[in-house]
Amino acid sequence: MKTLEVQIPDQIAREVDEAVLSGSFSDKTEVILAALRDFVKRGRFKLIEEQQLRDVAWAKSQKPK
Repeated sequence: MKTLEVQIPDQIAREVDEAVLSGSFSDKTEVILAALRDFVKRGRFKLIEEQQLRDVAWAKSQKPK
């Protein structure tokens, strides 16, 4: 596993702490990993959707034979 060091705004740090204190996550690392997984997942779906929209646009632009 790779280690990353980041600086985050104080408000986000407080929200991460609150997520742990509320019991939603076991530690800060778990919060950050969940957020990054969600970010990657949404990005992947967005790329797939964009490709599908390009395919549909291309198909619509084709003249029938």
